[in-house]
Amino acid sequence: MIRLDKVSKTYQVGDETVHALSTIDLAVAKGEFVVVVGPSGSGKSTMLHIIGGLDSPTSGRVIIDGRDLSQASDRELSRYRNGSVGFVFQTFNLHPTYNALENVALPLIFSRVSPKRRLDLARQALETVGLAQRAGHRPNQLSGGERQRVGIARALVAQPKIILADEPTGNLDSKTGGRIIELLLRLNREKGITLFLVTHDLDIAAHAPRALFMRDGVIVEERRG
Repeated sequence: MIRLDKVSKTYQVGDETVHALSTIDLAVAKGEFVVVVGPSGSGKSTMLHIIGGLDSPTSGRVIIDGRDLSQASDRELSRYRNGSVGFVFQTFNLHPTYNALENVALPLIFSRVSPKRRLDLARQALETVGLAQRAGHRPNQLSGGERQRVGIARALVAQPKIILADEPTGNLDSKTGGRIIELLLRLNREKGITLFLVTHDLDIAAHAPRALFMRDGVIVEERRG
């Protein structure tokens, strides 16, 4: 489902060249749950953004479900981000004046789904994460864990093949964060969605059948449960 072939990413910061990723080779099978662990600056979020089509590598190839993203046009990348991949963010990224149902339905606007169908799919996604009863609540009326579940429902609403989660428990206490990881594990198991999660939390790696450890833009270790 995901393949990186010698992917590198460099940034120029003043006179300094920063190597965010250095010749990464990686293959993730359909339906796998992979956790990438590393400190800030290790390159894990850069790798997630490249897989998600939010950034492009300096060199190497990114192949998603047989499609080479480096050969994709801007329109094709936009379609890929809207339909094939769902994003879950540490900061939730919910629209403050929209209720939970409207927030979940939001990505479908860009897919030209009819208003009624958008709301129907959003309700189904909220039911999947156990929040149907909170559909009419705005983000400031929800707990941190509930807001993240709304974020997960939003990631699910377009029925993507891949979910990319960037520090999804970073703003949550350990107990609530554990519940979010359990939810993601259940979705991976029941729906067969490929789940790629990056975190600095070593405890999360214990929940994953496959964990990659990054440092200075390189995968330095891999563990399988």
